[in-house]
Amino acid sequence: MKIAVAGTGYVGLVAGVCFAEKGYDVTCVDVDEKKVDLMRRGISPIYEEGLEELMQKNNAEGTLHFTTDYKSAYRDADAIFIGVGTPEMPDGSANLSYIATVSRQIAETVEKDCLVVVKSTVPVGTNDKVEQFIKDFLVHHVKVEVASNPEFLAQGTAVHDTLHAARIIIGTESKEAEELLTRIYEPFGLPIVSVKRRSAEMIKYACNDFLALKISYMNDIANLCELVGADITDVAKGMSYDERIGARFLNAGIGFGGSCFPKDTKALKYLAREHGYQLKTVEACVDVNAVQKTRLFEKAKDRMITFSGLKVAVLGLTFKAGTDDLREAPSIDNLKLLLAAGADVYAYDPKGVERSEMIFPEGKVDNGTITYVPSVKEALDKANICFVFTEWPDIREVRPSEFKERMHTPLVYDGRNLYDLEEMKEAGVEYYSIGR
Repeated sequence: MKIAVAGTGYVGLVAGVCFAEKGYDVTCVDVDEKKVDLMRRGISPIYEEGLEELMQKNNAEGTLHFTTDYKSAYRDADAIFIGVGTPEMPDGSANLSYIATVSRQIAETVEKDCLVVVKSTVPVGTNDKVEQFIKDFLVHHVKVEVASNPEFLAQGTAVHDTLHAARIIIGTESKEAEELLTRIYEPFGLPIVSVKRRSAEMIKYACNDFLALKISYMNDIANLCELVGADITDVAKGMSYDERIGARFLNAGIGFGGSCFPKDTKALKYLAREHGYQLKTVEACVDVNAVQKTRLFEKAKDRMITFSGLKVAVLGLTFKAGTDDLREAPSIDNLKLLLAAGADVYAYDPKGVERSEMIFPEGKVDNGTITYVPSVKEALDKANICFVFTEWPDIREVRPSEFKERMHTPLVYDGRNLYDLEEMKEAGVEYYSIGR
């Protein structure tokens, strides 16, 4: 079976590589020739554990191909998976222009019956429009059906999440489409939940927004814990034993980021309002997260007279460990505030520096400066204050005594609750975290 994949971001590239790993002949399509050239040489444009190794393996075996020539990729494909971006618009709605572009390319190119499968996160009802759009522009007399197959991968574990998913969601409107998509996923040996297209589209939003709600709820409770003298880590531990709640997504911190939760909460909020309904829970989640991201900066601002001329160590730039993605990362909001306040920032991240430099070029930025350093130690040396934004292992492993020994003033604001309160106190570190 021949599979084409449109888009080589987190969704498209990981899907394409994993399909090739299962023995399919896969062609991934992207508009960026330089990016395609890198991938042809087995170099991944994104950092994702295990991805580059599988790319190189399947490149060598001849089951994985990369091209900018969409016509050759789509012409005789049995199934075409769409994994292009649906970025957030200023009003919170999803930008479907990339979906539309690929849909028209498919319509004008396919020369045999095929199944178009939308993996991109799209508003409920979009796949109906995609199918009609393709039919409107079909050049050849062929049958094209559209299915929904939302992804549930987490950045940092995307390959594992795809190959070992808890379930595969497929949304179809015909028995033929259901059978073909089921057959495609048969080699994965995973549970398949087959529903109608609109239900599949809603499952994606409902899952992501529920997890975002869970995070925001814990952050809200953490903020209250600080006021009443409780410890959020103790509270989370007690909650985790309740099977109705579960143990995951109970860690309080400085809010969620990345390519999914921020965009998907706003998109569902927008979709509800478009239909005359107010999702009060999701709207509260969006509001809580927006404030939570800069909560530590506000604490530090109350403590300091000024940030101007101070060396500020920033440990971690990506929105989470295991990825080089900075989209909606809390570090961005905080760096803007620190640099506007005149801070001299020394930032460390094992994977995120290159992307951070696209936003904050090294040197003078606003009223302050930013310098990227290759180690935690260099960031901490003679620093007046330290902010922890990402839970990378080498940041987590910093000993409390190192803050005391290396910093000019051992003042630490930890957005990931990485360090023990008593150990930091015993080491002589003035330490602030979330909900403790």
